[in-house]
Amino acid sequence: HNDSAENDFFDLMDAFIVHLNETCYTGIIGYEFHYTLYQPGSFYNKHFDRFRNNDSRKFSMIMYLNTNWVEGDGGELRIHESGKAARNISPENGKAVFFQSSELEHQVLITHKPRMSITGWLKG
Repeated sequence: HNDSAENDFFDLMDAFIVHLNETCYTGIIGYEFHYTLYQPGSFYNKHFDRFRNNDSRKFSMIMYLNTNWVEGDGGELRIHESGKAARNISPENGKAVFFQSSELEHQVLITHKPRMSITGWLKG
């Protein structure tokens, strides 16, 4: 990593994984992250963050990078929990979402302006 902000981010993730493994016995052994940019009109259909033949993704993380986000800009993360009403999480700057990859079905609603995040998975 050549960027000091990226180095700080990965140092934080390394410490977070140590904490999870020591306190929750999660068995996390790695991660993958990427920057995500949804252009206006983009969305992501309802899904789980797992592959059919590979369950290595244990936890999903989304960190939002959107300044001046207001209701009506779209791009909310919609959470679908069995037996409960769907909930929306707005992609406001500094907000983070963390959940079990194979347990929480979710989608990204249509966005009306560029929507940025760091999205990743902790793997075991």
